Amino acid sequence: MSFLKKLAIASVFLVPVVPVVFAHPVPFSFLDLRVGTDSIEGTLVVHIFDIAYELNVDPPEQLLDPGYLATRAPEIVDVLSRRLTVLADGEVLEGVWSPAIDALSDREDFRLSARYPIPGVPGRVSVIAELFPYDPNHRTFLNVYEGEALVQAILDRDRPRFDYFAGTPQGVFAVIATFIPAGMHHILIGPDHLLFLAGLLLLGGSVGRLALVVTGFTVAHSVTLTLAALNVFMPPPAFIEPAIALSIVCVGADNLLVVSRPAGRDLRAWMAFGFGFIHGFGFANVLREMDLPARALGWSLFSFNVGVELGQLVFVIPVAGAMAWLWTRHAAVARRVAVIGSVVVIGAGVFWFAERVF
Repeated sequence: MSFLKKLAIASVFLVPVVPVVFAHPVPFSFLDLRVGTDSIEGTLVVHIFDIAYELNVDPPEQLLDPGYLATRAPEIVDVLSRRLTVLADGEVLEGVWSPAIDALSDREDFRLSARYPIPGVPGRVSVIAELFPYDPNHRTFLNVYEGEALVQAILDRDRPRFDYFAGTPQGVFAVIATFIPAGMHHILIGPDHLLFLAGLLLLGGSVGRLALVVTGFTVAHSVTLTLAALNVFMPPPAFIEPAIALSIVCVGADNLLVVSRPAGRDLRAWMAFGFGFIHGFGFANVLREMDLPARALGWSLFSFNVGVELGQLVFVIPVAGAMAWLWTRHAAVARRVAVIGSVVVIGAGVFWFAERVF
């Protein structure tokens, strides 16, 4: 018996009590997928209660009769095939379902099989299982086999999708193609990270100075992102999120001090480096929710970080270029922009801090 099946049996005792119409002894299904060179072979085991509910069969035990089961087999296949989606490298596969359904009387289950033809070993296999949405407690225990390798996952209402990455060069490419865009997306939709960077760029500076600032931020957040993703060390989000907001306030306040005093004081590289550690933990909160593929953990971390850097450059290059030009051509205007921008940065940081604490 696999670990997931043992877990399923144990978790029967942990499922919350729900109304009688939804309650039944085993609100679980089991899906095995075997990835081959020309097809993905699937085996699905479901409880008779779930199908009986879907087909209005009462009592459910009728489905254990081979003759009766054969008459309802087309309806069963229709229900399950519509609610189970298998994709290879993003392309939906057409499953060929066997018309024969095996009744497992001793467990009050029955077993179906399906074959998904593929042109070759895919880099990524995705599974979306929403088999019995009427039951909020229903879970699908998934095993994905590739040769001797086994990857397991649990799918439910809150997490109906799982992505499996093959242990092949195609799998590595799929990891890179998945996590680089994810890293770019995360930083480009993260207003707190972008505002922190904007605050660091308001005072302008030479290309070398700005490169040092951005590099310090990159090195620091890469360290803590890796530590957290590998479960080496991860402070609670209740601490990290307010700390990120405070880092934004500090950058804005430091800008105002620099603008009001003679030139020669520039701590931005050190601030970027120091606060970069905190922002790295913020990035890791997102990455940890993405089910990093264990066999390609290094590639996924690297790719996500590259994506963050690319997204960062998309933002930094135009903002830094605009501020550098403004400080060179219209210093008085640049000073006013820096002051107003710093006040906005401080205000946003204070707002986020209060929101995240209270």
